[in-house]
Amino acid sequence: MSVRERPAGEGPGPASTSRKELGAFLRSRRERLAPAELGLPVAPRRRAPGLRRDEVAERAGISSSWYAWLEQGRVRTSEQVLRAVARALCLDGAETAHVLSFVEEAVPAGAPPGYVSRNLLSLVESVSPNPAVVIDPHWDLLAWNAGYAALLTDPARLPPKRRNLPWLVFRWPPARTLLADWEAEARGLLGRFRAAAARRPEDRRYAEIIREITQDPDAARWYGRRETAVYQPAVRRFRHPGAGALNLRYVKLADLDEPGHHFLCYLPDDTDTEAAVHRLTGDGG
Repeated sequence: MSVRERPAGEGPGPASTSRKELGAFLRSRRERLAPAELGLPVAPRRRAPGLRRDEVAERAGISSSWYAWLEQGRVRTSEQVLRAVARALCLDGAETAHVLSFVEEAVPAGAPPGYVSRNLLSLVESVSPNPAVVIDPHWDLLAWNAGYAALLTDPARLPPKRRNLPWLVFRWPPARTLLADWEAEARGLLGRFRAAAARRPEDRRYAEIIREITQDPDAARWYGRRETAVYQPAVRRFRHPGAGALNLRYVKLADLDEPGHHFLCYLPDDTDTEAAVHRLTGDGG
């Protein structure tokens, strides 16, 4: 049985930037699928890599024309349809979450630029010496404590436009040695940032950050592949030049009072790391 393809009375219309982004993502995932792996007949002369649009449409239970409009960015569709398409394209959890994020019709504007409430500032200081920072929807760093400055670098020493988490990971040279698993961390961060930016395609700050970080060859290559990711709690390993090996549990909390702002904190995962964190800030504990 086919899933419902459209709300009543809605047909194809002009493409929007966000719908184009969704369509381009779906097309990139369609082109990477091998027909033989899905039990489909392999024609001797396929004109393009991967599956054809009609093959994806059939697997998803929708019409070929509707799927074509979807890739062209000409239709707004439902969660039900997008889930069916995600299954048809064999998307993983992160990719499916990215596709479903386009169901949302609007993204909250968030707090005024650069504003951090007194409560949130107090929270950042209260967890010291554990590193903590507040970021805005663009992942710009708004507030941090001494532990964060000691673990990475003091954002106050950077130009305001470079007080940004993706910029630190890709354009700040010490990051590649400080993060013990730099490539995995960097690719995951870039995938999450790309997913956030895709939901606000007209946002100039996102575009500015993307231009800046994709000057790094690795970032440019991974960004071009349309890789995406979702946040997962994890233990992150650091090789700090002064404190040595650190194992820190990464905690991320959304601030309901300031939509779009997040509180990030690194908590020691073992007693050696706990002692090292205290040494970083000169706190004897």
